[in-house]
Amino acid sequence: MVDSNQAQISTDQSSTATTQVLSENETVALSDEELVKIHSSQDNSSSEGNIFNESKVEIKKREDKDEEQLKDPEKEAEMRKNADSEKKVKTGVLASIAEKWQQHVQKNKEIYEKKKESGKNIEFMSTAAQTNDDKHLTAQERQELVEAEKLFQEGLASIRDLIAPSSMEINYDHMRVEEMYAQSFIVYSYPRFIDANWLSPVINFDVAMDISQFIYPIDSSKIMKILKTKVAQMQSSIRISQEKGNVRDPAIETSLEDAETLRTQIQRGQEKFFQFALYITLYSDDFKKLKKVAQQLESLLGGKLVMVKRADLRTEPAFISTLPLCMDEVEVTRNMNTSPLSSTFPFSSSELTSNEGILYGLNRHNDSLIIFDRFTLENANSVVFAKSGAGKSYAVKLEVLRSLMVGTDVIIVDPENEYEALATAVGGSYLKVSLNSDRCINPFELPKPLSDDEVKPGDLLRTNVITLNGLLKVMLGQMSPVEEGLLDKALIDTYAMKGITMDLEDPSAITPPTMEDFQNILSGMDGAAELVQRVQKYTTGSFAGIFNKQSNIDLDKGLMVFCIRDLEDSLRPAAMYIILNYIWNRVRSELKRRVLVIDEAWSMMQHEDSAKFLFGLVKRARKYYLGITTITQDVEDFVKSPFGKPIITNSSMQLLLKQAPSAIEILAKVFNLTDGEKYFLLNSGVGQGLFFAGLKHVAIQIIASYGEDKLVTTNPQQILKQQSEGENFETP
Repeated sequence: MVDSNQAQISTDQSSTATTQVLSENETVALSDEELVKIHSSQDNSSSEGNIFNESKVEIKKREDKDEEQLKDPEKEAEMRKNADSEKKVKTGVLASIAEKWQQHVQKNKEIYEKKKESGKNIEFMSTAAQTNDDKHLTAQERQELVEAEKLFQEGLASIRDLIAPSSMEINYDHMRVEEMYAQSFIVYSYPRFIDANWLSPVINFDVAMDISQFIYPIDSSKIMKILKTKVAQMQSSIRISQEKGNVRDPAIETSLEDAETLRTQIQRGQEKFFQFALYITLYSDDFKKLKKVAQQLESLLGGKLVMVKRADLRTEPAFISTLPLCMDEVEVTRNMNTSPLSSTFPFSSSELTSNEGILYGLNRHNDSLIIFDRFTLENANSVVFAKSGAGKSYAVKLEVLRSLMVGTDVIIVDPENEYEALATAVGGSYLKVSLNSDRCINPFELPKPLSDDEVKPGDLLRTNVITLNGLLKVMLGQMSPVEEGLLDKALIDTYAMKGITMDLEDPSAITPPTMEDFQNILSGMDGAAELVQRVQKYTTGSFAGIFNKQSNIDLDKGLMVFCIRDLEDSLRPAAMYIILNYIWNRVRSELKRRVLVIDEAWSMMQHEDSAKFLFGLVKRARKYYLGITTITQDVEDFVKSPFGKPIITNSSMQLLLKQAPSAIEILAKVFNLTDGEKYFLLNSGVGQGLFFAGLKHVAIQIIASYGEDKLVTTNPQQILKQQSEGENFETP
């Protein structure tokens, strides 16, 4: 671009000079020879004068002189010779400039590649790129190189080119970024009091989102002056209202109280003052889904009295404000002091450490202690899944031992005689349930209702009859509909024989019937001969005695262990059913903090009725201050039951230890495990796994003290060594 006051000289092959005056905004394309002539004219300005400074008269004189020289043959030949010589000079200069340019470009390319490999910022026009060869270039040549380098740099891809979307569509209430829809929201109002960690449900909201917080500190001295003025104004307003005899305004009095409290805290250095802005952007690939998610977000925050509104007509500024650019383009702030501002801390910690509860292990993420109280969850139920030898019994024993320390009673159904040493050490009761045992449980025993339980007459009897129907199906096998009807009528008649009817308010005061009484009633019914023969096995047959007497067991110890190892395998499901029903009746009779541990729970899942009964216990345990722990190593058998997954769903705490490859996919589907978590469980050591507590889960390492380890170990070598050394762990 040349100004209107500048003139540009163009020379043709016959060396005829012409003058062009360029008007404003007019450009001229110059050849290489013309550029060289301009440079030569500037370099020789001391001897010949600058051509741009010549007047029209001087140019006319030079043209006349050239015409006279062309008329003389000798002078014409001399002029041609000089022109050829000048042309050679021009060609040499052009070649030199071209060579220098190529060298310059090549060096800059090398610098660019080195910086690109090292990850450093690319600055094409670097000072280091300037070489000694460039120093003799004229100002105009340098400018030409700069322009050329700019063009070269524009052809390179920058970081912004890589991360920028290919397209954006901005509407008044949402944006479309490539194939994703985005909608931004502004939080503009908060309640007077707000709970700690109130933002956690938003952060854990299962949707793609960006959250930005802007915190602006305010000078305390300025705030003190403002608060002083506000307090004076409110005090004056209250005084005037009192003088006029008006009714007191609670809103003004509350504001005055808050302002005075805040002023005192700031004065003492307990609080500071800030301006706080919170913006949220939701993303979805479907606009209808985005609108639905937006409504859920508004409801979620509205339930905490936190008001949020869509950034209508400010879509782009709100979207930019939620990008990691530290740019607040909306500037909708709310005054906050330190205490409420701290409740907006956005980082939900992976730690599971609280002031109450027991130690479960170490957090493998940061080596922090996992201290937790299971009774603080929605329910206190838990499930433990692990392959054989992974440390599940070790972990459960530690939990039992530590729960006893904080006053929690524990009841254990032990199928493998693993808890005898623990029960002996803590002074608990260890009951061996077998055919030769003198301890008996009467399945017909009825629970004593709680004093505050709203139980109608007949409810306890009806519930126990339903439970006995399920138990007898497990004990007697499959039945026809006719046999089921006979069974139900016989149970009601058996209780009626003892004076226990549906209109009796407290049937627990009457001695309950036994299995033999049930057999006698059943034998007098038409069409029940086959059922009588099946029942005889438990009254006078090979399984007689254990379930045909009145109960003589009391749950009066902190730790109660029911060992069923010596029972036949065919009797175990029925025995576990009867034991759990007996425990459940006692739990409903006295409200107390308890934990019920059911080891090898998969055996109960093999029968639909026992699995249904176990699910019923898990579902109702919370009401009676009971937490049920189910332990199993056969994941497939447990989950394939129609009640397996519901039991897991109703257990707020889960412990997954080392798993077998055949079971990992089943667990991954049930617990929504990631590929990394599946790999972690497959390669975990003994006592290592994943610990779930509500919405949080961490990687855990089960740890025990020296004394605890000796008490709860299941390692046969350690047990034999302890027995040979005669170690005694009994507590005084």
